[in-house]
Amino acid sequence: MPSPLSALPSTHPLLDGRTSDAPLVRAARGDRPESLPVWFMRQAGRSLPEYRASRAGTEMLDACLDPALAAEITLQPVRRHGVDAAVFFSDIVVPVLLAGVDVRIVPGRGPVLDSPIRTASDVLNLRPLEADALEPISEAVRLVVAELGTTPLVGFGGAPYTLASYLIEGGPSKDQLRARALMRTDPHTWAALLNWCADVTGAFLRAQVEAGASVVQLFDSWAGSLSRNDYQRRAAPHSHRAFDGLRGFDVPKIHFGLGMGDMLDLLPGLGADVIGIDWRLPLDEADARLGGRFPLQGNIDPALLAAPWPILDAHVRDVVERGRSLPAHIVNLGHGVPPETDPAVLTRIVDLVHAL
Repeated sequence: MPSPLSALPSTHPLLDGRTSDAPLVRAARGDRPESLPVWFMRQAGRSLPEYRASRAGTEMLDACLDPALAAEITLQPVRRHGVDAAVFFSDIVVPVLLAGVDVRIVPGRGPVLDSPIRTASDVLNLRPLEADALEPISEAVRLVVAELGTTPLVGFGGAPYTLASYLIEGGPSKDQLRARALMRTDPHTWAALLNWCADVTGAFLRAQVEAGASVVQLFDSWAGSLSRNDYQRRAAPHSHRAFDGLRGFDVPKIHFGLGMGDMLDLLPGLGADVIGIDWRLPLDEADARLGGRFPLQGNIDPALLAAPWPILDAHVRDVVERGRSLPAHIVNLGHGVPPETDPAVLTRIVDLVHAL
């Protein structure tokens, strides 16, 4: 039965006591746990040999929709590194695929559409994401949560702007030129597409939370390509709509965007409890821009994962030291784990953070 205080079922890890006191959950809610929590974006795979062995012969999106395989890959970094959270193994385009859009992931490139979404009629042809299509996601989450015990699972989704940019460009793009052009030349089509993206991401997040995810993160990888005004008027409201998909669920929410240093003050109104900071901006400066009011996540520079240990050690210590003045701090990278990273380095960082 749902709790009277939340739409979450009473068997959810946040309500039955499994994860409510976990360091990551406490930090996301503005507390200072005894142990500083740490996890890594894109930790589920990429650099792990066991991930490559598990994925051998399986396409990325097929792996995402195989509950047992997705669960196994999600758990691998927790077993190896001792991180304070698992992050669900999936991709931001999975809900797009489940809604009927023909998208595939090309190795070394990323999500690709042979028929991009660029006109009003293209957007009108998009179908809503049906709840039963998300069952493979729910089943994978249930399998993971059953194994994690007191370790929380972080669910995730793509912010509408980033998701829409893939759909419009037809694949990854450095500058999102077509997306930004559509935003200005056909604002009605733009708004309709981003509303659709917000709704599929919101449903994707909701399915993960209902099945047991204790925290969620919204990724906006391409937000830094926008001007402040365009982000505020034409992207931010749709990210708010994506978070609204979790209305009634008392679950901590993280927002992470790349290149958003000059737009940080716009993020608190979107519905997130924690703001993720990329590697470009020191945490104490980000905290000052936000008025010292929000827990922050970040922001080890992924480039330094390949540096000699004394350099990385000093950098991690600096990140932790700058984080001491924050309301709360979740240690993470300022972006994702590069595939060539030595897994032993990640484990060493976890040990150092916990010791600090």
